[in-house]
Amino acid sequence: MPSGWRRLHWTAVADTASTASRWLNDTEMRAWRAYVETQADLNAAIEADLRPTGLSLGDYQVLVFLSEAPDRRMRMCDLADDLQLSPSGLTRRLDGIVRRGWVERIGSDDDRRVMLAALTADGLAMLEAAAPTHVDSVRRRLVDLLDDDELVALGRIFDKVRAGLDAG
Repeated sequence: MPSGWRRLHWTAVADTASTASRWLNDTEMRAWRAYVETQADLNAAIEADLRPTGLSLGDYQVLVFLSEAPDRRMRMCDLADDLQLSPSGLTRRLDGIVRRGWVERIGSDDDRRVMLAALTADGLAMLEAAAPTHVDSVRRRLVDLLDDDELVALGRIFDKVRAGLDAG
């Protein structure tokens, strides 16, 4: 789509909406659109690069969270929160990796009502095997495209966005 069409479209939307809204200026719109139009493609590219390892990006993320947890175990509700999934969404996400033997569901010794997700030795081995592919993808598709100042700025930007989301 030509950039003029985008501007015209957004101007038309702004003209028909409530005047109480504080509309984005050109710089703000460019930043927002660059983010929106890139983030899904970046995730899809990293996902595609990871696919030959046998893991989806979501599976990889589960294994990473569990590998970093004490005793490589997490309460299911905490894992769901960290992954931004509903309890049923986490169940669906775990089903495949449990079948593969990379994670197991176990009851808590401290509270019978609590279920834990635990990383197995096979799961850790899978993560260790897939990690170089994932890191190479992240490096090629993001990190190596930016200089050190841009990486520092990107980290600051998303730290600030995360703080704003957490405060809200």
